[in-house]
Amino acid sequence: MDDAVLRGLIPEAIAVLCRRGADFPAAEDAVQEALVEALRVWPDDPPRDPKAWLVTVAWRKFLDAARAETSRRTREELVDREPAPGPVPSTDDTLQLYFLCAHPSLSAGSAIALTLRAVGGLTTRQIADAYLVPEATMAQRISRAKRTIAGVRLTEPGDVATVLRVLYLVFNEGYSGDVDLADEAIRLTRQLAAMTRHEEAAGLLALMLLHDARRPARTDAEGRLVPLEAQDRSRWDTRRIAEGVAVLQAALARDRLGEYQAQAAIAALHADAPTADETDWVQIVEWYDELVHLTDSPVARLNRAVAVGQADGARAGLAALAELDPALPRYDAVAAWLHERDGDPARAARLYAEAARAAPTIPERDHLTRQAARLNAQLGRGVRHPL
Repeated sequence: MDDAVLRGLIPEAIAVLCRRGADFPAAEDAVQEALVEALRVWPDDPPRDPKAWLVTVAWRKFLDAARAETSRRTREELVDREPAPGPVPSTDDTLQLYFLCAHPSLSAGSAIALTLRAVGGLTTRQIADAYLVPEATMAQRISRAKRTIAGVRLTEPGDVATVLRVLYLVFNEGYSGDVDLADEAIRLTRQLAAMTRHEEAAGLLALMLLHDARRPARTDAEGRLVPLEAQDRSRWDTRRIAEGVAVLQAALARDRLGEYQAQAAIAALHADAPTADETDWVQIVEWYDELVHLTDSPVARLNRAVAVGQADGARAGLAALAELDPALPRYDAVAAWLHERDGDPARAARLYAEAARAAPTIPERDHLTRQAARLNAQLGRGVRHPL
C-alpha cells in the first residue's frame, strides 16, 4: 500500500477508537501495534478494506491491554462495545486529534511531536531523525505528552489558532532526516484547510506553498545560503506559486484578514516579481503595516524595517529599526544590511560579524561571516563603497 495512504489511515483509526471509549494514549498505542501487524501481513494478504482492518486489529489490541489492567466489570463493558466485523463508518474525527495534539497544556515541542506521530502518522524514529535527536529521547517526549493529555475529552470546539501555530512551527523546523517536515506540514495543513474551511488555515497553506516554492533556489551547489534578492528565480516552483496564489485569493475574498493571509500576501508579491529589482516594495510595506496591526509582532516590525529600507531608502529603514529593541533576534543582521546600503561599510562589517556570532543556524552564520569578510576585504583594499 502507498505509504501516504497508510499514514492517512492512522489518525482516522485513532479517532475511531477514541470515539468508542479508549483514551488517546491507549488508542494511539493500539493503532501503532496494529500498524506493525499490517506491515507484516498486508504485503502477502492485502485487506479489501484497509481502514476496517486497521480499526478491528487496533481495537482488539486495545481490549487485550484493557483486560490486563482493568477489573472484570470494566472488561465486560468494553468487550460489549466491540462491533461486528465489517466496514467502518466514514465519520472522520481527525480534526479532534488536531485539537488534542495542540492542547494548551503541552509545550510547543511536545505538541509538534505528538501531531507528527498521531495526525501525521510518522514513526518515533522518523520524528527523531527529523529533529536530530536520539529515538529514545523522542520516545520519552511523546510518552510525556500522551500522559499529559490522558483522559482529556474534547467537548467544546478546539482553538484553530493553536493548531495553526503548531503546524507553522512544524513547517519552520526545516528539512533534516528522511522525512521532509516542510512537505509534511503542507500535507497536514492542506487537510486541515479542507476540513475546517477556515480562512486562516487557507492563509497558512498559501504561505507554506509560496515559501516552499523558493526552496530549490535557497542554497547554491555548495550548500551555502542564497539570500532572496540573489536567488535564481528560474528555479522557483511555478506550480506551487500558482497554487499558493489561488488559495490566498480565495481566502482574502472572505474578507476576514488574519496574520497568515497577510504573510502570504507578502510572499506572493515576492513571487510575482520577475526580478528582485521589480519587487513592489511599496505594497509590501503596506502589507507589513497590516501584519503589525494584526499581531504587533516585533519580528513583523523588524521585517517591515527591511521593506521600508527597500521602498524609501536606507535612512528610512534605519529610522524604523531604531524603534525596536536591539536584543531582538536578527536585529544586527538587518542593521548591517541597512548600514551597508547607507554607505557605512565599516559599521556594517562589524554588525555582520556580531550577527554571525548570534546566528541560530550554521548556514546563516556562514552567510553573515562571508558578508563581514567581503566588506572587510573591500575596506582593506580601500574600495569606496557606493552611496
